[in-house]
Amino acid sequence: MKTVDIYTDGACSGNPGCGGYGIVMLYNGARKEMSAGYKKTTNNRMEALAVIKALEALKERCHVNLYSDSKYVVDAVNKGWAEKWKANGWKKSDKSNALNVDLWERLLELIDYHDVKFIWVKGHADNKENERCDFLARTAIEGGNLLEDRNYSEK
Repeated sequence: MKTVDIYTDGACSGNPGCGGYGIVMLYNGARKEMSAGYKKTTNNRMEALAVIKALEALKERCHVNLYSDSKYVVDAVNKGWAEKWKANGWKKSDKSNALNVDLWERLLELIDYHDVKFIWVKGHADNKENERCDFLARTAIEGGNLLEDRNYSEK
């Protein structure tokens, strides 16, 4: 399998508010960048959606080193929280409802398909690719033509 390095970031102007994600994908000297903005969403939704969109963009099964500054995403995967939420009918350990179930369902399916290693990076700490993802996400928010986050709910 090919090994791909992926950097992702999500951003929101207000939380909830307008949001966006940025992605940098690196493979064998090639570089691909992606981003999109949304009218009303949350930062955590954009962080998770960035990972989903990146993994969905892969044309075949890959080894992936996934770099994110989102403790929400990285810890939910690495510490097994998302799998536990799913096993418990999308309930957290305190019996409250897990948030962003639509995104976690998609992400867990992609993680099962690809061999993904989640690596947390400190945000705004001079990591060139993480900073680029942040720039892409913020530019997507400011760029207009914002999409609807159809599954966002203020509940």
